[in-house]
Amino acid sequence: MAGEGAPGEVVPEGAARVARVMLESPLPQLDRLFDYLVPAALAPDAHAGVRVKVPLRSAGRTARGYIVELTERGDYGGSLSEIDEIVSPLPVLTPEVWALARRLADRAAGSACDIVRLAIPPRFVRVEKAFLARQGAAGTASPEVAGPPVTGVLTGYSESDAAHLAEPGARAAIDAIATVVPVHAADGVDHTVGHWALTVAELAASVFRRGESVIVAVPDYRDQISLEQALSHLGVGNAVVPLDARQARNDRYAHFLTALDGAPHIVVGNRSSIYAPVSRLGLIVIWDEGDSLQSEPLAPYVHVRDAALVRQEQSGSRLVFVAHSRSTEVERLVELGFLHQVFPAPRYLPRVVPTAEQDDADAPQNAARIPTAAWQVARKALESGPVLVQVARPGYAPVLACQTCNAPAACTVCGGPLHVGRAGQRPSCTLCGAIAANWTCSHCQGTRYRFASIGAGRTADELGRAFPGVRVIVSDGERTVLTVDARPALVVATRGAEPIASGGYRAVLLLDGPRMLARESLRVAEDCLRWWSNAIALSAPRAPNVLVGVGGELAKALVTWQQEAVAGSELADRRRLRFPPAVRIATITGAAETVATALSDLRALLSDEEWAKMDTLGPVPTEEASVRAIVRFDYAVGGAVARHLRALVVKNATSRRAKPGRAPGFRPPPTLRVRFDDSEIME
Repeated sequence: MAGEGAPGEVVPEGAARVARVMLESPLPQLDRLFDYLVPAALAPDAHAGVRVKVPLRSAGRTARGYIVELTERGDYGGSLSEIDEIVSPLPVLTPEVWALARRLADRAAGSACDIVRLAIPPRFVRVEKAFLARQGAAGTASPEVAGPPVTGVLTGYSESDAAHLAEPGARAAIDAIATVVPVHAADGVDHTVGHWALTVAELAASVFRRGESVIVAVPDYRDQISLEQALSHLGVGNAVVPLDARQARNDRYAHFLTALDGAPHIVVGNRSSIYAPVSRLGLIVIWDEGDSLQSEPLAPYVHVRDAALVRQEQSGSRLVFVAHSRSTEVERLVELGFLHQVFPAPRYLPRVVPTAEQDDADAPQNAARIPTAAWQVARKALESGPVLVQVARPGYAPVLACQTCNAPAACTVCGGPLHVGRAGQRPSCTLCGAIAANWTCSHCQGTRYRFASIGAGRTADELGRAFPGVRVIVSDGERTVLTVDARPALVVATRGAEPIASGGYRAVLLLDGPRMLARESLRVAEDCLRWWSNAIALSAPRAPNVLVGVGGELAKALVTWQQEAVAGSELADRRRLRFPPAVRIATITGAAETVATALSDLRALLSDEEWAKMDTLGPVPTEEASVRAIVRFDYAVGGAVARHLRALVVKNATSRRAKPGRAPGFRPPPTLRVRFDDSEIME
């Protein structure tokens, strides 16, 4: 039997104890605390946060879970089952992380165990024993810190802003300086990193030297490497605890336990690092929170930004969002006065040249997609160093079309799209892999195709022919390049995969802008602005950055380096249209009858005052033979909507009936799915 209660109750010495356990189960109906008796033999190791194995009352099964709290008596009046086993005596689920998981799950109508699964890596006995041995031998001594003292003044920002960020509980949105800086890491090697990494490192080092912990969440390993180099440059590299998905599982668990040891640390990692179990949390930094990698793809789909906001409120730590181009979500918090704006002083202005504002007859319609002005810029820049060319798509020719009627070229076997993987290769299907040897267009019976989209590989071939004797380097999802030296080279990279050049790029060409803007997405403008801004930030000071084929408000924002104006304009449009982040949304997906029933039940559960702050879109059919409805609601009623939708998910999960002919105990999968705050509702 289970009951809810507040953690932290004091249990008298010698009293019979009841453990309230969170089960590791994907079933929504089990997302509550269950009461179990603690046998006398297990009492010495039964503490809040330890892993346990407990019995279930059906079919003699057992389940794993965590003790959340211990009480003198439970809420259930009948007899309680006993805990079967203490899996580990180490309390890995801290009260702070549990409270964070519970609140985030309630906000997103999800299960707390799904968040705990992200927060706590799988156990490795050998790693755990080694950690316990070190703890017993040395205690929890803080790591020694060497290097130059940190003054608390941020390089490139005003003293008043630096002083504000040093105040307890400060919250800010920092516009990162868009250039690169040299750093000297502890390994004795000089590196070039983005100025944003130095800014974040200065903030983290200042807080760490006060004896407080820091959590920095970055989108991917490239950013993590740059930040670790900047922290090493400031002499706090030995305080860094990396937590990211690329680590071996045993290494990740070892670093997780290090963060748990009670000493101050600087935790650096991807989105799940926001749940690190550090003590005395003094600062949370989110770098480039608008990146799609900062959004959790697993239920309950909690964005790192929302997790950081809740954790900052619970811990009272400082909270800083750093980016070259802010998202509309951060802009909303700035306009509400929740976040303090911090700009460089003096304001840094990269040199951006939009070709759409020039009278160039060649423009981007030529075969190479590069106008004359961009060719000239690249040719001159190659005399002194590398040039970055950003493209929209990886591969050689990702999309083919009929040369006669321009219809997309489809596979004659399965109907999938055709592509060319590399130079000289025959077209093949991206789905079934069939070679299109004798292809004919299904619309006009034409037999010739053209490249409708040119990827990084094809662009590299064109540039190699145009600049004979110059190195051409391709960096995309298939070919990883982290750094390039200062010698002349053409670096062709897809967005987000741009290497860092020693001393910065001597020029940056931003191609395929119109193609990037053609994507169906609510966030397309702010995403493109962020991609271009991050690429421009890799250029050397005063190096030219050529934006090809894009004009208007976006080009103006880059030229004046006032991306916040676009974010403000986008937010104003969202308010008029009632789209996120002006309002919150919940997408309800399932069978047509199930979704209709859920919407009807939701209306019945809400008061008239709450319903007046809501509206619905749909339902509309989806590609999965189901329908989807979107519920839009004000932030004020978000708690009520989440609570009621969660109840409807549980109701749907528990009301499913076994189909005739199936094995006993079989239940069909749930037919109702709910997701909160999905920003890609147009895809």
